[in-house]
Amino acid sequence: MLVLLVFIIVFHITSATLLFIATIDNAWWVGEELFADVWRVCVNNTNCTEIDTTFQDYSTMQAVQATMILSTTLCCVAFLIFVVQLFRLKQGERFVLTSIIQLMSCLCVMIAASIYTDRRQDLHEKNQEWYRRASDGRFGYSFILAWVAFAFTFTSGLMYLILRKRK
Repeated sequence: MLVLLVFIIVFHITSATLLFIATIDNAWWVGEELFADVWRVCVNNTNCTEIDTTFQDYSTMQAVQATMILSTTLCCVAFLIFVVQLFRLKQGERFVLTSIIQLMSCLCVMIAASIYTDRRQDLHEKNQEWYRRASDGRFGYSFILAWVAFAFTFTSGLMYLILRKRK
């Protein structure tokens, strides 16, 4: 049982780490001389522009930002609740609250990555100054990490739902 507990804790911490990296790092969309994420766009590796109200589809990017932050926060809260429930739950009870919060984190990261996937083309077409560079780009590793974090948080949420507290 101790090995299973250590595996679950390491798996959850890995999920949170992936969410932090995907949210913070500047590699959701990469091109030859372009890096873009949910916070800023960098052209020529030095000229970085923050995504603010002057950005044409700011509300879409704000939704991606908010759901990624919420996902990361929920994943951390789920871990803290798991630790509390580990010592407070009676033997034989399930970690349902932890599972619900982890599955909400899963849902948030899925929403963020889906919005970014759907709106990426629209965002680049509306912002013509760097669109020609972005058209040759591809999704970066932070974007891929967001989808991997989705799978990890989903699996973790299901594990908590199935897991019973044993001796």
